[in-house]
Amino acid sequence: MQPRSVTRLSPEAGAPDSRSAWFVVAAAFIAGFVVFGVMYSFGAFFEPMAAEFHANRTATSAFFSITGLVFYMSGSFTGHLSDRFGPRIVVGTGAVVMGASLMLTASIGQIWVGYLSYGVGGGIGAACVYIPTLSMVGGWFDKHRNTALGIAAAGTGCGTLIVPPLAATLIQGYGWRVAYLAFGLGCFVLLAFCTLIASPPPIARARAARSVRRIVLSFEFMVLYASWLCATTALLVPLVFLPAFARGQGVGPVAASALLSVLGGMGVLGRVGIGSLTKRIGTLRLFKLSVLMMGASYVLWLLFTDYGLLLAFAALLGLGYGLRISLMPVVLIEFFGLGNLGAILGIFFTASGMSALCGPLLAGLIIDYTGSYQWAIVFALAMGCLGFAVIAPLRSRGLLQGDTKCAEASLCRPALRG
Repeated sequence: MQPRSVTRLSPEAGAPDSRSAWFVVAAAFIAGFVVFGVMYSFGAFFEPMAAEFHANRTATSAFFSITGLVFYMSGSFTGHLSDRFGPRIVVGTGAVVMGASLMLTASIGQIWVGYLSYGVGGGIGAACVYIPTLSMVGGWFDKHRNTALGIAAAGTGCGTLIVPPLAATLIQGYGWRVAYLAFGLGCFVLLAFCTLIASPPPIARARAARSVRRIVLSFEFMVLYASWLCATTALLVPLVFLPAFARGQGVGPVAASALLSVLGGMGVLGRVGIGSLTKRIGTLRLFKLSVLMMGASYVLWLLFTDYGLLLAFAALLGLGYGLRISLMPVVLIEFFGLGNLGAILGIFFTASGMSALCGPLLAGLIIDYTGSYQWAIVFALAMGCLGFAVIAPLRSRGLLQGDTKCAEASLCRPALRG
């Protein structure tokens, strides 16, 4: 049996599950709200930007694909920096870079410049903000870790709920350039606040019994990674194209963007009460159920007859998405512990980076080639179902069992048996 990893509390930083810990949750919530609210509101910008630059769907969707690719591929680097030097300097850098990238995008004159400002700049800024704030939550909690991670992850759903209709309203009234300028200023202010709160967790995240390399090469990690890759590829198709699809069916611009708000709102509901749900159903079983819900939801989009069916699709997809993203760090912590969590989260999120590259671009190519959304929806349905099929055989025998009282006994949970 591997020896237990000793945890040391840092009194000056506050105790686990304390008031300071909940402020850290607030910082992670705000970071998720900003990052995913801005990224997932791109569907509202899609048509006006395509019209101004005379670009087809493939070229326009590249804005989102580049941002997502850079964001998720940079996560392993920013997570490692946060583990080593603390989250504050990394989050502060992200606040400046992300705010500046959006304000620069508001003034671009050529589409390729936007690929650099919005795509590369926004992706790096988002990676500096999101991974460090999310990873530090786990080390600030012992008794209420699942609940805290669920609340922190709810920021992504709230951002998706609020920001897309706000973007559509600003675009309709002032144009997409003014909207991005306002977003840039708002991002900087909110993320600067997160920087002030960010601090290393009091539960020292000692190095895991297995190295990061061994974890990444383990069967459990590879199965979780493959499932995340497939399901996220499917998810990004409606996040980019659903508003444009609805507009093509005669739906107004605000109502079309509201579909993303429904998706985000149901995602928030998926995060509420996650602590009690995991106790009743089990973490891994609930995670599998969330992936299944996401995959099944695309049938409703494929069978489109009216706006009500689109609302039902967005609601079911959002509920599954909310559960899945809340449970992901919990599952990773229970399988692999708290050691090097920032680096592990960053590496895991590279799956989303590949999804961001493949999903919107492939769907855009399919739509441009066929002149219809139908086969793009079939593509999303197939990837969503594959995401569940990959994870279905995974069993919970590899999970670390139960929480240890780190704060009271100064001991972390037992290391994973090799």
